[in-house]
Amino acid sequence: MLSEVSQVNLYSVKMRASRETNGVREHISGAEQMVRASEVPDLARDLMLRAQNHSKGTPDFINIKVEEIPEESCLRLKALPVRSLACETAAEGLRLACELLGRAGVADAEAVVRLMPQAGRLRGAMILDADTLERLEPDRERGVRATKMGRADRTERACGGTAKNHYAEALVLATKVASAPHIVAEICISDDPDYVTGYVASKSLGYVRIARMKEMGSPEGGRIFLYRGPREELAATIDFIEHRPVLVEDLPKKPCLAKNAADPQGPVPDKWAFLEQGLSAIRKAGLARQIRDMACGPSPRVRCEGRDLLLMASNDYLGLANEPRVRERAARALLEWGTGSGGSRLTTGSLALHSELEERLAAFKKYERALLFNTGYMANVGVITALCGRGDVIFSDELNHASIIDGCRLSRAEIVVYAHNDMADLEDKARRYAGRRGLIVSDSVFSMDGDVVDLAELARMADRYGFLSMIDEAHATGVVGETGRGVTELCGIQPDIVVGTLSKALGSEGGFVCARAQLVEYLINRARSFIFSTALPAACVAAALAALDILESEPWRVRQLRDSVAFFCDSLRKLDVGAESQSAIVPLIVGDERRATRAADLLLERGYLVSAIRYPSVARGSARLRATVRGDHERADLTEAARQIARALREA
Repeated sequence: MLSEVSQVNLYSVKMRASRETNGVREHISGAEQMVRASEVPDLARDLMLRAQNHSKGTPDFINIKVEEIPEESCLRLKALPVRSLACETAAEGLRLACELLGRAGVADAEAVVRLMPQAGRLRGAMILDADTLERLEPDRERGVRATKMGRADRTERACGGTAKNHYAEALVLATKVASAPHIVAEICISDDPDYVTGYVASKSLGYVRIARMKEMGSPEGGRIFLYRGPREELAATIDFIEHRPVLVEDLPKKPCLAKNAADPQGPVPDKWAFLEQGLSAIRKAGLARQIRDMACGPSPRVRCEGRDLLLMASNDYLGLANEPRVRERAARALLEWGTGSGGSRLTTGSLALHSELEERLAAFKKYERALLFNTGYMANVGVITALCGRGDVIFSDELNHASIIDGCRLSRAEIVVYAHNDMADLEDKARRYAGRRGLIVSDSVFSMDGDVVDLAELARMADRYGFLSMIDEAHATGVVGETGRGVTELCGIQPDIVVGTLSKALGSEGGFVCARAQLVEYLINRARSFIFSTALPAACVAAALAALDILESEPWRVRQLRDSVAFFCDSLRKLDVGAESQSAIVPLIVGDERRATRAADLLLERGYLVSAIRYPSVARGSARLRATVRGDHERADLTEAARQIARALREA
């Protein structure tokens, strides 16, 4: 417990996160804020979550240091004046930085910028003689770290969550450094891959934000302090930066972007310019996506952009979306119930059809009760955020679907990511959190790799350490198991919670969760994506009921799909294309994003629609063709598709 006396003081809460790669310890993230005693636990937890969810990767070491600082010992500084400069490219941004450093009195600004990659390898900042560019930091690996600083107003209000406020944190640091004796300027580029803005700061210039100083996705960054003064006073300068407690007051709002360094008050640039810049970067990286309109019929052949195509990218695994009985049931419901439900399930939107489908899904999955959501995405987000919150812990497979990842982040729980399907890694991490309330969550069939979760071990781990177990059966329902009941049927294991979708093998639209009745009752009252969404229209629900009827009465469809997948993989292997699948998803790893896109384009030209999957759907450098097999694919079509895929991969 903190004493009454200590409540009036401030606490510096520092976070440092790192990871060892090939024997070298790599810095992942670092942050510091100063707060009142009552805010320390929340801030420490927020900084921990920030470290665990950093875009540079997952750390294996996180250090949280809390240090009491008497408020009367803090030097109060007015924030530097702020302005922002627009630029279209990183090269232009670096040119602006050189211009600003020159105006601050740095002799060879371009040489300083060229040293930024070296500075980025330090744990702290590089400090240079502003005239000779001699390196002055005492520790060449550590650099100089600015610490013991915070916002004066930040100490008087509650923590703001895990989202990093780049602008405020950078301005506080820049204000302190600019106030250190003999510092003439500072240049900084963030090493966060998702943040391209950098700055130049000094007493004379103020804090000048430069919109783009590197390319999006680049982990490169660095910080350099420029010193001009007697060498015998260097130690005092470093001591100020590293040890003098500082509170920065009157932080201005983030300003609009000016055109250039010489005219900071010039006209505001086109506010839409970022769109073309962003799209240009996406296209250049081979990551551009587009929407294709197509006319789907009752077979896996479609008409798209004037071409007749064999569809090898659909999640309609059993071909039920256009099955006559499913369409007829949906049409009857449309005529009887209308086009929309008109309200949420808790107001006026619930129909007898909704309850009927929930009962059928619960029986099909062998659970006490089921609950419908508007999409599988909303089901994952709704369940996770309802069951977990601040103070809880969630263990998530590193290859989980975006809907699970987003649900974890929105829950504000502590997120622990474990290696893909690595139950030893999961147990090692679960053991550390035994006694905490938490959840282990995983896809059952991984949507980009087609492999199957080790459900027996996952469920055993959850029971052993007292966590809830949850799997998403989106790509398993109707596909895996003797009768298509999913990985639960394949493994003979019932986890605590199963999420699924109606939009894949069941050929309709919507999501669902199956669990014990009490948990479903809890979700009805706590899952925001259920409570605040208009209920599914009757046609979708009726279509799913008809598809479920067919799946239960015609289990041969599941066997036919399984045989077709095996035939397709064997056809690819005969052509020296590595292909394996435990589901209907056949991933063909390419690696390079542009090569994957080129292969998909070649296939499209030849009449085959196969998806090119790239970042952010998969990790950078692991782009792939993602072929999916349907139960109604003809063997001759699969044989020719394999031949064309092998040809496209060679030519790409």
